[in-house]
Amino acid sequence: MDLSHVSGSLGIVHPICIERGRNAEVWDDRGRHYVDFVGGIGVLNLGHGHPSVIEAVKGQVERLMHSAFNAVPHRGYLEVAKALDAFVPVSYPLACMLTNSGAEATENALKVARAATGRQTVIAFDDGFHGRTLAALNLNGKVKPYKDRLGALPGPVHHVPFPSRDSDIDADQAMAALARLFEVETPADEVACIIVEPVQGEGGFRLLCADFAARLRALCDRHGIVLIFDEIQSGFGRTGRRFAFSHLEVEPDLLLMGKSMAAGLPLAAVAGRAELMNAVPKGGLGGTYSGNAVACAAARVVMDTMSEDNLRHWAGRQEALLLETHRRWRDSGRFPMLGKMTGIGAMRGILFEDTANASGSEHLAALLRAGREAGVLLMPSGRRRNVLRLLPPLTTELEVLKEGLDRLERALGTLPP
Repeated sequence: MDLSHVSGSLGIVHPICIERGRNAEVWDDRGRHYVDFVGGIGVLNLGHGHPSVIEAVKGQVERLMHSAFNAVPHRGYLEVAKALDAFVPVSYPLACMLTNSGAEATENALKVARAATGRQTVIAFDDGFHGRTLAALNLNGKVKPYKDRLGALPGPVHHVPFPSRDSDIDADQAMAALARLFEVETPADEVACIIVEPVQGEGGFRLLCADFAARLRALCDRHGIVLIFDEIQSGFGRTGRRFAFSHLEVEPDLLLMGKSMAAGLPLAAVAGRAELMNAVPKGGLGGTYSGNAVACAAARVVMDTMSEDNLRHWAGRQEALLLETHRRWRDSGRFPMLGKMTGIGAMRGILFEDTANASGSEHLAALLRAGREAGVLLMPSGRRRNVLRLLPPLTTELEVLKEGLDRLERALGTLPP
């Protein structure tokens, strides 16, 4: 694969070139077959080439490929906005802005929060990830590789620990960190928003503590702070529900969406309470490609397909097999580097632990190579890149999912203990 004309600053996990895909299976330019557990990093919850999406996209291309909504509106944008109001499980009417990417949704959410509150300070969480654009970058909860060598970034932004059953931080500790922040760093009445992932993606597939989520909601209400949930990776069915915040029984003021929203076409959104979304002066939100007509056609199919019944069935089946397989692997004693499973529903990670011969991150790096040779594509996460994230499409056929796990097991068998 010739990368000589591609910036060397792009990190490539798998040095192969994919030519075609079908649901959870892909083939490279040499004809080699792989089971895809990367899923475009959470983009392909409905798999490669979902037939209903392809049909809708083809029909839309024949009618209208694009109209810049700010200049001349088109029906696709209007239909997606209306569909989101029904699809997102909140108790208030939803207003939205469509964007090209999750990072762009993050940037616009910051604009909305600033305009609505008249404040600038943002609170984010350790190990969080919200995008690679400049303001979004400062929200990320680790330096390397995203913030390394970039100097001062837009702020002010403060970080606090992320409480989760998958970490050693509990709700009391996280609330104490917030209290300290308000006493030492910045007063609560200068905070525009708090942004958090209900399930961290890059951070290792860790579920936010539900007790903390409720206390955070109350704190934001008390101080007039906008609560933003970033569901760019965890949304659109990944956890078995339309959005992961349903597991927490707490509503956000603003919700960030993207990745699987349009089944592989670039579309994302920031949506929330109308009084917030309308706070930016007219013309302050928008973008040339935001809400492209073809991507909107795909998104409408995604929302129609992701019924609660379908999501429960797909995620329940996948979760059961992943949990049973992980339990069998650990009980066998063959893989001492295997730690606990993180996450919820079908959004699952496996922690790799240090052994006498290698660190957890070294074990996982070796597994990515071995897995590729065995015909399964894998992706790391976590601050130390020691958590294997499993993102096969929710629609993966059971026999294909089993084959992918068999290939993963064979790859694990090649690692030194």
